[in-house]
Amino acid sequence: MIQHVLRVILFVIVTSLAVTGPSFATPAKEAPWLPEAAAYRLTLFLGNLAPVPWYKVEQAWSEPYHGSEYRLGALAWLDRESAVDVGDLTDAIGWQDRHAVHVAATRLIALRIEEELDAATAADNPAVSQRAVATAKELYRAFADHIKAADPDAARTLGRAWLELNNATGSAGVLGAGAKEQDSDAMTTARAVISAYLAENYLVADPAPRQTLTAVPEAIARTGQPVELPAALPPGSDIFDQDPLPLLVLNFEEQGIDETDLPLIAYGDMLFDSAEIFGGPARDLGIACSTCHNRSDINQRFFIPGASHQPGAVDVDGAFFNPMFNDRRDDPIDIPSLRGLRFTGPYGRDGRFASLRDFSRNVIVNEFAGEEPTPFMLDALVAYMTEFDFLPNSLVTGDGQLTEAAPDAARRGEEVFNRPFVGMGNQSCASCHTPSGNFLDRKSHDIGSVAAAYEGSHAGALDTPTLLGTLYTAPYFHDGALPTLASVVDWFDETKNLGLTDAERSDLTAYLETVGAADEPYEAFDTANTPFRLAFAELTTFASTLDTLLPKRDAQHILVLTDTVAADLAADAGTMANLSSRPEVYALAERLAEVGAAVRAENWAAAETSWSLFKTDAAAIEEKAF
Repeated sequence: MIQHVLRVILFVIVTSLAVTGPSFATPAKEAPWLPEAAAYRLTLFLGNLAPVPWYKVEQAWSEPYHGSEYRLGALAWLDRESAVDVGDLTDAIGWQDRHAVHVAATRLIALRIEEELDAATAADNPAVSQRAVATAKELYRAFADHIKAADPDAARTLGRAWLELNNATGSAGVLGAGAKEQDSDAMTTARAVISAYLAENYLVADPAPRQTLTAVPEAIARTGQPVELPAALPPGSDIFDQDPLPLLVLNFEEQGIDETDLPLIAYGDMLFDSAEIFGGPARDLGIACSTCHNRSDINQRFFIPGASHQPGAVDVDGAFFNPMFNDRRDDPIDIPSLRGLRFTGPYGRDGRFASLRDFSRNVIVNEFAGEEPTPFMLDALVAYMTEFDFLPNSLVTGDGQLTEAAPDAARRGEEVFNRPFVGMGNQSCASCHTPSGNFLDRKSHDIGSVAAAYEGSHAGALDTPTLLGTLYTAPYFHDGALPTLASVVDWFDETKNLGLTDAERSDLTAYLETVGAADEPYEAFDTANTPFRLAFAELTTFASTLDTLLPKRDAQHILVLTDTVAADLAADAGTMANLSSRPEVYALAERLAEVGAAVRAENWAAAETSWSLFKTDAAAIEEKAF
């Protein structure tokens, strides 16, 4: 999804738009979490999965979280930085007692906040006091959003207390100028507000067991009143687009056809980039098809703790996205590329879906808990996805033969690739990865890469993947177990007793790398083709389908579009090099939101007017440099 890679700096939630329907947050980079605060939030997240992955809970406290700026895990960090006893927590994790872990972890964070507040009020140096308050506030972050959702009045009171506490710490000034003495009385008063709330809600002697583990204050939790918590991913998550961004090759574009002349395809393109077709939590987090499949390829940085065992993988039938579809198995898979999709059926890692339409519906409804898509939505999605083409590769012909530009090592490797081996039942690599068939046979085979689920199981057969474009899609195998194409060659040689020499292994690897190469694998940005211009062109193309939908008075599909594109336009404005023109793009987004508002009000004349103004304004913006 192009907008995800572009929002690394700016996070905009479009609250000013005239949209009364659903909206979703777009991904934003988070500030680093302190190790113990990160471990706490990971514990809440993992503790709500079924079954609880206890080894991951233990890892949350013993190892740095994914992408952490700290080299120490939470327990090692606490051992160095704190005097708070962690024995109750480690015991509870060992017992695999969900309630006890929640109680101990919550209490630990509250005690750490108190420990830092003690240091702040005891310090007679403003700098020391300020650092302690800042640390305490970072720890309070582990509770803050849940307090705000469950007890907004208290959240405001606590917010003022934190501000007053920070202001009362004093300042050493700059080179002695502007120095401000500490106000001990004000610090004590502000600290008392925070400590009293922690004592009442996070340091209670006997907290009630919770069906869902949260940081909701105990006083609110005991009332039993429902609390709508904001959608949030645990620390260490990464759902931004891959960088560099994969190049998207669309069949119709290569033939010179404009997408705005293909409304069904353009609408499907929009749906592929829209979180609106999914249910919560994916929709609320801004996760769309293109979040995992950047520009039809793979997002190799996608990672959600508890749902991913490594970047570029996800367990789509676990407890997080749709508990109803939870198979209770920890079996994340490597995200597959969708390039050349119309040639690569059947679909699913084990080829369980013969139809791309059925596969797409399963993704929306079962994997990501979305509402039943309309026939038009499925038609549009399939129409768009079947336009995905393989990356052009001047080293390989259309029927899978090496061209004269291919290196000599690849030519030698081609002979090995086509050689029958006794260890593979007198078949060759080419028997399954048929060169003339886009290097696949559209069948499923059990090559021994999947551990048997039970004695006598035949569940290890997997769909043959294409080799085209694979140089850029590491790691390999269904679970991403092998990091390089060379390791794939080694695996087959060793498990199938192929008896390859070192030279043959090297040559076969060279052949795979040549077949899997591309002339231009990534999007090339420059002063003319900027990230914003690419995103702007996509979004205005999506909007162009209103020329077809408005005359049909198709409110349902119009609103999916306006809710998606209006918010994305405003968020993408943050990537503009032309800063002075950002307000124009925000205004353009609001104009599209006005179309949606008018449609909701069944004021079709107003919708047509706003759409006409949108097109005029968009054309004017397109003329400028971004």
